Amino acid sequence: MPAYHPGSELLMDYASGALPEPVALLVASHVSLCRACQGEVARLEALGGALFDALEGEPLAEEALDRALARLEVPESLEAVAPLPCGGRTDPRVPLPLGDYLESDLDTLPWKNRGGVGEVALLTGFPGIRTRLLRVKAGAALPQHTHEGAEYTLLLTGGFSDDTGHYRRGDLAIADASIDHKPIADEGEDCICLAVTDAPLRLTGRFGRYLNFLARL
Repeated sequence: MPAYHPGSELLMDYASGALPEPVALLVASHVSLCRACQGEVARLEALGGALFDALEGEPLAEEALDRALARLEVPESLEAVAPLPCGGRTDPRVPLPLGDYLESDLDTLPWKNRGGVGEVALLTGFPGIRTRLLRVKAGAALPQHTHEGAEYTLLLTGGFSDDTGHYRRGDLAIADASIDHKPIADEGEDCICLAVTDAPLRLTGRFGRYLNFLARL
């Protein structure tokens, strides 16, 4: 059972369909691994349904049904498009919602490695939101950094520790500008996580501040 969960506001936005797809994918992946959050989402969805049923209906225009059905028609140009490969579904380490976005299991994804960290970009069509799978070698540390926005990190394998706690499979770590940390992967197993950020990170260690200075030149 995960120990770190989405806050009530984040779960409410997820249940109501108000989250952008990358964040919704991350929350859905956590919920699929967490019975407590499954129950809370079901409660919120039932509450939303009850509130919707209590609303007074408005009469529809005569052509409203025809317009709605027209939007459901699939253009001929799309009918022959092959479905995306979903090799991630066969990997037991991958939550079911995330499996639909992966072309293969975790081991054979096209990781781009730099130092002790591998990266696979996902959902690249959302301006301002960066979605990645990260793989940190066992025992390795990420550079110390803070955040100009929100950072959501869902642990899939292994674990990591920072000043806010120790995170394992299914845990959701949420950081913002108030958090300045240096995550360190657990020994014995690579740490793989799904990370979503809505603003750039900012390095804060001594060497990191020097790199930030160079980037502004």
